Amino acid sequence: MRKEIDSFLSYLKDERNASPLTIKSYKIDLRQLTEYLEEKGVPLREIDNVLLRGFLARLHERKDKKSTVARKLAAVRSFFQFCMRKKWLEDNPAKVVATPKQERHMPSFLSEYEMSNFLDLPHSNKALDLRDKTALELLYATGMRVSELIGINLEDMSFEERLVRVRGKGKKERLLPFGRKAGDSLVNYLRARPFINKGRIDEKALFLNYRGQRLTARSVERIIDKYIRLSALKRKISPHSLRHSFASHLLSRGADLRVIQELLGHESLATTQKYTHLDLNQLLKVYRKSHPRS
Repeated sequence: MRKEIDSFLSYLKDERNASPLTIKSYKIDLRQLTEYLEEKGVPLREIDNVLLRGFLARLHERKDKKSTVARKLAAVRSFFQFCMRKKWLEDNPAKVVATPKQERHMPSFLSEYEMSNFLDLPHSNKALDLRDKTALELLYATGMRVSELIGINLEDMSFEERLVRVRGKGKKERLLPFGRKAGDSLVNYLRARPFINKGRIDEKALFLNYRGQRLTARSVERIIDKYIRLSALKRKISPHSLRHSFASHLLSRGADLRVIQELLGHESLATTQKYTHLDLNQLLKVYRKSHPRS
C-alpha cells in the first residue's frame, strides 16, 4: 500500500495544492494505518469497515484525542476515495465508519483592542521587523491562511486598488482587499526588501527570510509567537487566531456571513460559522437594533 500512498501524497501536492503541513500529517496518519494492516496481514483490496473500526479502537486505546482520531479518519477516507478514482478499490470502506463526536471549543481570537496593540508591536525600521509587521497586518486585513500568505508573489499585489491575489485550497485563486494600514506597511517593507541578505534574494516571493528565501509557514508561526510573548497575552494564540479575529470583527460590525465566507475562501457556510462568535451583549445590541418589535 506504500506505493499507492506515495501516489496520493503527490496528488495532494501537485493537484490539490495542499500545504506541506497537511501532506506531512496525511503521511503520518496513513503510515499508521499501513503498519496496522501489515500487522493484520491484510492487503489494500481486502480492507473493510470492520478492520477500520479496529484501527480506530487502537487509536482510542492509545488515548488519542477525538479530534486526532477524526483527522486520521478523514485522511483515510480521502485516500480511499483517491484509490477508487484510480480503480484500485471498488468501494470506500471508510464511508460507513462514524466520525467520533467532537467537543466544541471556542476558537482563540483577539479583541479589537488586543489586535490593535498586537499589530503595533513590530515598530523598528529594520527590514525583518518591517516584514513581520506587514505579514501580521496582511493576515488580519484579509483573513487569508498562512499557506496563502507565504505563497504570495510580488506580481500578485495591486497597490493602486489595494488587492492581493492568493491561491487557496485546490489552487483556487481569489482576490482579497486590504486596508490603508496594511498598504502603508507593505510600502515600507518593499523599500527595505532589496537589502535583505545583501540583495541576494528570491525575486518572486513577497515575504523573505533572512537568507533571502521565501518565508515558510513555520517561520510565520515563530513570528506570531514572538509578538504574542511581547504583548504579554496569557493565552495560546496561533496564526489561525488572526483568521478567527478577522471573521469575528467583520461579523460584529455588521458584515454579511456570506461575504465573510467568500473572503475566507470557504466552500461551505457551515465552516465559516465556526469562525464567528459574538458575546451576548453584541447579540442583544444587534437584535435590538434590527428586530422590528424589539
